[in-house]
Amino acid sequence: MRNILKAAIGAVAMAAMALGATAPAGAETEMDEILQRGELRVGVQTQGAPVSFINKNGERTGLAIEIVKMMADDLGVKLVLQDYDWKGLIPALLGGKFDFIAADMTPTPQRTAQLLFSRPFFYQETVAMTAKDSGRTSWQDLNKDGVNVGGVQGGTYVTAIKEFLPAATVKEFASGPASAQALAAGRVDGALTDLGNARSYVGEYDNLMILDGVITREPLAFATRAENGHLKFWMDNYFELISANGKLDRLVEYWWSSRAWEADHK
Repeated sequence: MRNILKAAIGAVAMAAMALGATAPAGAETEMDEILQRGELRVGVQTQGAPVSFINKNGERTGLAIEIVKMMADDLGVKLVLQDYDWKGLIPALLGGKFDFIAADMTPTPQRTAQLLFSRPFFYQETVAMTAKDSGRTSWQDLNKDGVNVGGVQGGTYVTAIKEFLPAATVKEFASGPASAQALAAGRVDGALTDLGNARSYVGEYDNLMILDGVITREPLAFATRAENGHLKFWMDNYFELISANGKLDRLVEYWWSSRAWEADHK
């Protein structure tokens, strides 16, 4: 028993030394580091309105962007946004390029095996789009041999296509707008995305429509590295706070439940 206890104490000490080696002098946790440097560094993917995009004035905005702006303001630090393609977000986070990911990311079992996710800040509905003249009415109509369905590479839409439309052929794209553009041009027969983006795409392309039915309902959360427990708990607390005071509901209403944002930003 004594040997086991000594081994356990030694393991804890080694872990503490490892953490200390990666933190700046005087910083006990990643939150201490953020406050000391005076910057909140956040990875985003600004290719998916209304969650995260670049508006008509060349400014980054959207539901996730406005949340992290509030976070930085409430911490009293500068917000530094770093833009990546969707498939590059997790590798960049693991490489220490920024503190956390703020995107419409679902905490899947594969992702939570290597990352820490905040509590969900929102739940999205996955839907399917097709051409208006396709003759299709529901998302199940895409589940046929010879039908090509687009989704974002490395995202849960591709997973949903494989699971719920197994007869169809998956076509992967770098972003949601690229998938919608391919659908509008007739290069694919359908595309999966969230309801908010789908509404935006059918407004942009007058030959597209949203098919009947919700395929999945998924939680969305921010993600940080596995060792950043303090930051994860801080984000949980922050979402609890802005849920209680109504700020989160107002953001969701503006960015997701209505199309009011389009007149201001597109």
